[in-house]
Amino acid sequence: MFTLRPNVVNAMERLSPNIDAMRDDLKADLLEVGRLLVSMAEAVRTAMRNATDALLAADREACEGVIARDQEINEMHRQVDERVYETLARQAPVATDLRLVITGIQIAADLERMGDLAEHVAKTALRRYPALAVPPELREVITSMAAVADRIAGKVGLVLTTQNETLAAELESDDDAMDELQRQLFRILLGKDWPYGAEAAIDGALLGRWYERFADHAVNAGNQVVYLVTGESA
Repeated sequence: MFTLRPNVVNAMERLSPNIDAMRDDLKADLLEVGRLLVSMAEAVRTAMRNATDALLAADREACEGVIARDQEINEMHRQVDERVYETLARQAPVATDLRLVITGIQIAADLERMGDLAEHVAKTALRRYPALAVPPELREVITSMAAVADRIAGKVGLVLTTQNETLAAELESDDDAMDELQRQLFRILLGKDWPYGAEAAIDGALLGRWYERFADHAVNAGNQVVYLVTGESA
């Protein structure tokens, strides 16, 4: 049977307080990464909600607010990356802790991209100001896409908080709903009765694409949480 020599045991006992302190530091690092990710999820949800309101109301001030606050989301993304790389260098985490650290980078990247997509929506509204960027024929479907985007962003925040696999799996069906709405949007844009010309059609197609990509990145973030919990790709 393998046994540790007394001098090795004594050395381990002397090191144990340092090991405990390292674990406390690692726990603090992981909690901070988690806090930042939840804050990012809340911020991108608010950003897309505000961008949609600005889009549908041709509200220039609200558009500019969304664009300005995207820098806050970018800064949180930078903080996540910085904390993760510091943790890897100082703590050398393993197993579930390592999964959390690595997935934190990927989730933050998806959330940052969601913030960018909200910014794109706001910039479209601003480019058309003072006119409305969404003609009456598109208002219902854009409003529905925005509602799905808001629901899916809210679920991402809950998934990050609870690490609930079932809730994460629901993001796929939400994404399916978004895809169907995008198909509805294109049917309107490509219909023979479309009266607004190519430029308005391009804006409408891009808006649909940005809401659809917002949902895709939310699903990616949810899948990363599933990987964190189970160790298996969703």
